[in-house]
Amino acid sequence: MSTPDFNLEGALIAQGLTRIAGVDEVGRGPLAGPVTAAAVVLDPAKIPEGLNDSKMLTARRREALLEVIMDSAEVSIAHASVEEIDAINILRASHLAMERAVAGLPRPPEHVLVDGNLIPRGLTIPATAIVKGDARCLSIAAASIVAKITRDAIMWDLAQQFPGYGWETNAGYPSKSHRLALQDLGVTPHHRRSFKPVHNILYQHKNVSD
Repeated sequence: MSTPDFNLEGALIAQGLTRIAGVDEVGRGPLAGPVTAAAVVLDPAKIPEGLNDSKMLTARRREALLEVIMDSAEVSIAHASVEEIDAINILRASHLAMERAVAGLPRPPEHVLVDGNLIPRGLTIPATAIVKGDARCLSIAAASIVAKITRDAIMWDLAQQFPGYGWETNAGYPSKSHRLALQDLGVTPHHRRSFKPVHNILYQHKNVSD
């Protein structure tokens, strides 16, 4: 299996650009919690060793790499809330989080490498969409690590406030135990009401009370 490299960034640097940001989001699929994005500008002279798509790394390895990324790169993290997800749909909310992450970098990048097949429409900086970018591009891989660890920590905190849904382990994704908890415990303020399993439970409860 191939690992991400710096070739895409290198090609842009060869064109005279110096600040290339990779951006990725985490949390499109969960039934609960925000969608989180990170933008990372790597220093070509300080690329962390062993960088890879966050899904290919153990939790311990991700944590170790996060520390190195935060020390050696420019990083910005941003979110779109459950309310925004329900109002504008998950794809647009994911793009909004990405736009916010890029905008939050200490200095504007000259080009953005975006994970996926679409460029967020609010990006005003030249950008390239990279399908499976977290497995191909080191800047996006770094962003995937930052976004995942950040969002997992948010869901762990929310799990302490709303126990029983298993968010500390499922991060809000629709695991069997999470779906059963929705039926038994009901919908929390952190559930995405526009997502079908949550919407259906609210509709069932409405019909029962009517």
